[in-house]
Amino acid sequence: MGIDGRHAVGLLTAVAWTVAALAGVYLLSLWLAGGGLRRAKVTRFPAALVFAHPALAVSALVCYAAGLATGSRALAWAAFAGLAVAALLGFAMFTRWLGAGRHQMAGRSFPALAVTLHGLAGVTAFTLVFLTASATRVF
Repeated sequence: MGIDGRHAVGLLTAVAWTVAALAGVYLLSLWLAGGGLRRAKVTRFPAALVFAHPALAVSALVCYAAGLATGSRALAWAAFAGLAVAALLGFAMFTRWLGAGRHQMAGRSFPALAVTLHGLAGVTAFTLVFLTASATRVF
């Protein structure tokens, strides 16, 4: 029993999304440990921005999984739309991070490797969700 193309793309998307999520959780934990919530008024990363980004990504993941399970084109496109907004918020945080000279938190900066991994995995997941949504047919 082999894996067809649709399931392979779904599996690759899940792997990319998992890598992005794990790197994102790590970055969020660093932000929180560095006093992100206590310094929300002076930080380059407002709490609303930091928490809306993963909330939208998780909502998109739920839509994506439901779309794969049901074959619903509407759910696949809803997942893409949610992920697109999450990506825009992520890009806003990325540009703020770059603009601040890799924003300092309690004497430490965000690790560039984790930021890069999170971004590349996120872009990969975003692209694969788009391809899945484009190819999804209602049965």
